[in-house]
Amino acid sequence: MLRAENLGKDVPSGERTLTILHDIDFAVRAGESAAIVGASGSGKSTLLGLLAGLDFPTRGKVWLAGHDLTTLDEDGRASLRGRELGFVFQSFHLLPALTALENVMLPLELLGLSGARPAAEAMLARVGLADRLEHYPKHLSGGEQQRVALARAFAVRPKLLLADEPTGNLDVATGRQVIELMFEMNAEQGTTLILVTHDESLAQRCQRLIRLFGGRLVS
Repeated sequence: MLRAENLGKDVPSGERTLTILHDIDFAVRAGESAAIVGASGSGKSTLLGLLAGLDFPTRGKVWLAGHDLTTLDEDGRASLRGRELGFVFQSFHLLPALTALENVMLPLELLGLSGARPAAEAMLARVGLADRLEHYPKHLSGGEQQRVALARAFAVRPKLLLADEPTGNLDVATGRQVIELMFEMNAEQGTTLILVTHDESLAQRCQRLIRLFGGRLVS
């Protein structure tokens, strides 16, 4: 489903060049769950951005569902993301001017799929928010916002779900509920999961650990 080949990322830092990622090499099979772990500053979120085609590597390649992201332009990568990927972020990234229902409908409508409204309603009911359809994000708790984000991510039935510290802004009890829901929905749809986390207990729930240290893959 996903393969990184000699992936590296450099950024300018004053008169010097800072290397954030050094020659990252791994593959994730369809249906697997993998956690990317490491201390702050180890390059976890940078790696996730490269795997999603949200950022471009300095060197190396990323293959997603058989497509080499480094050969696609920005529009091509965006189109591929829309078809193949779901995202769950620490800060939810819901559109504040849209209701919960409209946030979940949006990716379905962007893909031109019919039946966006009933599909979005069904997904919100699945995450326990059938009575919050017309609420705006500012009127939802953090846990409710993250459940809307889960509904939005799974609405398009993605082949790959990328989650970046999905419980980082939630209290422990709420975070545990969200994680249980995410793993349940992931199993139901047979989605490949790549999870960035600093929480070792959460990481251990995945089938594989991809451990970074100082921008290098150490295990």
